[in-house]
Amino acid sequence: MRFGTLNGRMVLVRNDAALEVPGDVLAALARWPELTAWAATADWSKARPVTDAELGPPVPNPRQVFAVALNYRPHAAEAGFTAPEEPLIFTKFPSCIAGPVTEVTLPGGKPDWEIEVVAVIGAGGHRIPRERAWDAVAGLTVGQDLSERAGQLRGSPAQFSLAKSHPGFGPTGPVSVSPDEFPDRADIGFECLLDGEVVQRGRTSEMIFPVDDLVARISAVCPLLPGDLIFTGTPAGVGNRRNPPRYLRPGETLVSRVEHIGEIRQTFR
Repeated sequence: MRFGTLNGRMVLVRNDAALEVPGDVLAALARWPELTAWAATADWSKARPVTDAELGPPVPNPRQVFAVALNYRPHAAEAGFTAPEEPLIFTKFPSCIAGPVTEVTLPGGKPDWEIEVVAVIGAGGHRIPRERAWDAVAGLTVGQDLSERAGQLRGSPAQFSLAKSHPGFGPTGPVSVSPDEFPDRADIGFECLLDGEVVQRGRTSEMIFPVDDLVARISAVCPLLPGDLIFTGTPAGVGNRRNPPRYLRPGETLVSRVEHIGEIRQTFR
């Protein structure tokens, strides 16, 4: 199943057509088994044509947005760190969440890119065992953990969340795809292009802590709520670790693609 939002309403998406789902996004995700059963027999005669540019974020108003630092060994190495033995969890504040095709106002400083595969939580739960963790995931979507590095690394110890939560710094979409739609839900390729140049490329099978492990570990502490997002980490290739460092500039376009999901596109001003 592929789902997203259109004018703030949840829709199923198939062959460039959108079919509205009854009820609020978070309420629908809370009833995930009912939603999947409804989708299996939905009447698509009422669907309307849709483009990625018309779609909003798959979850416009998540209550919790988790993110994972240094979840790929090459990225940990380029940042000068040893790969962590436990997930390094921080937050992006929900007000930064945006849709798949957006224009982002750069805040100054050192704005950078981080392509991420984002897990969308369905019914959720507390203390979810790893062997049942994929059952808690309604879908995977494309995300960018846009980051203003000067603010992120200011102070000792550094703090991440505010510098990663400027308006538009959490674009997601164009749809969320349920795990059963992937040939291998644990091995999905993705890449990020800046003005046509590939700057990041990876596969989710390279994660230090895979999606199901993250769901189990996070839910062991925080109950996961319907519609919560988990930004699962970025591979090597971010701008601030290049020589010389390279940051986002007005007029540039960033495209982030994930196999079997699609792409999101951000332009900067």
